[in-house]
Amino acid sequence: MDNGRIGVWYPLFGRAPAGVVRQAAAELEELGYSTLWINEGSNSREPFAGAALLLAATRQIAVGTGVANIWARDATAMAAGRATLGEAYPGRFLLGIGVSHGGLVTGRGHDYGKPLTAMRAYLDGMDEAATAMVEGGDAPRLLAALRPRMLELARDRAEGAHTYFVPPEHTARAREILGRDRLLVPELAVVLQPDPAKARQVAREHMAYYLTLPNYVNNLRDLGYTDSDFADGGSDRLADAIVAWGDEQAVAKRVRAHLDAGADHVALQPLTAGGYDMADGMTQLARLSDTLDL
Repeated sequence: MDNGRIGVWYPLFGRAPAGVVRQAAAELEELGYSTLWINEGSNSREPFAGAALLLAATRQIAVGTGVANIWARDATAMAAGRATLGEAYPGRFLLGIGVSHGGLVTGRGHDYGKPLTAMRAYLDGMDEAATAMVEGGDAPRLLAALRPRMLELARDRAEGAHTYFVPPEHTARAREILGRDRLLVPELAVVLQPDPAKARQVAREHMAYYLTLPNYVNNLRDLGYTDSDFADGGSDRLADAIVAWGDEQAVAKRVRAHLDAGADHVALQPLTAGGYDMADGMTQLARLSDTLDL
């Protein structure tokens, strides 16, 4: 399938009222964005149902899960969801799956001790279940992957990797591990704010939660970031690496940095001071659409 080079990853796809979500999806399709990504969180819609909502509201745009949690459903149920949307919307659905984070998984009553082992076993279960699924229900499978061993698993057992909270240097490393024939989809947070102090404040609001999660922090350590970068919501250096800010041209330059580093597709997450806001997010995406040459 061709899911284009620029898409949108936005939590409000899974939280806002259905009517608002339908309208936003249709508008983003008209603007030329190629893929919409819906996440799975404790306060979001079930991702297959949410993806179906987006697919039904649009004509040709692709929709991906970014990502569906393997601890939220067993492998047979995940394979069934993949087959169902793959059959109903040929060439328009991508399944991103991930191991989530320790605290979130133990809160569900599971043992997070060996996430890589768990993912391998889960993929085995999906593949076994898929042999009995409806014909024609295949869809690309991506793994949420940050560090080398999970990226290697994405290379060997999936169509590619979906990365999150990463700078372009991680995209370059991921491409080297994945090789040229696997899909690489990094998320990129953006804010159209030219004032450095204001932009970095929005970036820190966004980063504060993720810097409490060891998976993201350890990945950043591998890239050379240190404790000083993680304090107080993140250093200027980290804010500038994780969040693309400035005018339209500045943000487009950061998107190109990921593409030049080896990304096939970049999923933009518009940020708003004080928290997510659909109207503001849509305004930013509309402003960016011409500059990004969608």
